[in-house]
Amino acid sequence: MMNALWPKIFKTAYRKDPVVSFVITVGAVDAVIGGLGASWSLFGLGMGTLGVAIILRFSLLKRSHIDPPPVPEYYLPPNSSRPQLPNLSRNKNNLP
Repeated sequence: MMNALWPKIFKTAYRKDPVVSFVITVGAVDAVIGGLGASWSLFGLGMGTLGVAIILRFSLLKRSHIDPPPVPEYYLPPNSSRPQLPNLSRNKNNLP
């Protein structure tokens, strides 16, 4: 059951914030390689990268909920308020 959910979770995460998701993936891979290879500096670098990326993700998520979406500013009135202009066509009778 959980194996079927992982691809869906990864797809939604990468669609929302592809850069942050990539940094999270890189940090997690570094931490796993450093932990399995007993390279504690690589493990620490991976965990630090992972932590910074997660904090960045939550700060971006929190900021997107606080800021209201901008209201579009229109420079021209809507079409319904303008009178419809006649179509310009060339008649064969009125050739210059």
